[in-house]
Amino acid sequence: MIDRHDRTAKAWWGSRPALAQWARTVTEARWFALTVFILILTNGALLGVETYSALAEDWRYWLRLAEHLCLAAFTVEILLRACAHADRPREFFRDPWNLFDLAVVASAFLPVVRENSTVLRLLRLARVLRTARFLPQLRVFMVAVGRSLPGTFSFLVVGALLLYVYAMVGWVFFADANPENYGSLGRAVLTLFLLMTLDGLGDAVRAGLEISRWSIVYYASYVLLASFVLVNVLIGVVISSLDEARELEREQGDENRRPGTALPASAGPPADAERELRDRITAARQALDDLEASLQREPVQREPVQQR
Repeated sequence: MIDRHDRTAKAWWGSRPALAQWARTVTEARWFALTVFILILTNGALLGVETYSALAEDWRYWLRLAEHLCLAAFTVEILLRACAHADRPREFFRDPWNLFDLAVVASAFLPVVRENSTVLRLLRLARVLRTARFLPQLRVFMVAVGRSLPGTFSFLVVGALLLYVYAMVGWVFFADANPENYGSLGRAVLTLFLLMTLDGLGDAVRAGLEISRWSIVYYASYVLLASFVLVNVLIGVVISSLDEARELEREQGDENRRPGTALPASAGPPADAERELRDRITAARQALDDLEASLQREPVQREPVQQR
C-alpha cells in the first residue's frame, strides 16, 4: 500500500495519469497502428525469406539484425500499451489481445525458447496473428471461432460416434469381400472419413452393389447423416457464433461512443477534466493530512461546562 506521507510515492502516483495520457495519445494515433501493422507484415515476410536456404545463408547477418529490430520494436510497443494503462493497470490484463501480445513478445526473451529455433519460429509466426488487432473483420472472425469451440467439440463427439458405428457395420458386412477398404476398423474409419467429403462415393457404391443390393441403404444413410446433417449443423454453429461475435463487437462500440458510460482502457476522459479532478482529490487529501497532523500536535481541550 502506498504511504500517503511518502513524497516519492506521491510524486509517482500523481505522474501516472500524465504518463497514461501521453501513452494513450501515442498508441491511439493512426501512424502508430500503421507502423505496427507494417512491422507485423515485415516479420511475416522475413519468415518466408528464411525458408529459402540460399537467401538465408547469404543474408544471414541482415536477417538476424532485422529480427532483433522487429523484436525491439514489438517490445517498445507492448511497453507503450502498458504505460497507457498506468492509471488503471488492471484494465491492461482484462484485454485478451494485450495478454496475447504480452505472451508472444515476452516468450522470445526466455532462455529455453531462444535456444530452440523451432519454438522461436513458431512464436514469430504467432506474431502474424496480431494483425487481427488492426483488422476488425478478422478480429470478429477469430472471436467467432473461439465462441464456436464448445459447439464444435460436440460436433466432433457426435461425428466420432457416427464414424465408429458405421465403420463397425461396414467391417461386419464388407470385410471379406472388400478387405482393402473394410478389412479392419482403422481402414473402415479412413474409408468413411473420405466418403464424408463425397470423394470416391460412386466407386464405393458400385463396389457395394456387387456385394449386396442392400449396401445402397448403408451408403445412402451414411451420406445423409455425415455429409448433409452433421456438416450443416457445424455450419450453423459457426454462423451463430459469428453473429454473436458481431453483436458483441457492435455493443462494445456503442458503449465506447455512448456518453456518460465508463470509457475503455484505451480512451480515458479528457485530459483537462481528468487533471482538474485529480488536482482536487490531491488537494483534499493534503488538507485532511494537515488537519490530522495539527490535531495530533495540539489536542483539543474541552472547556468545563458551567453549572447554573
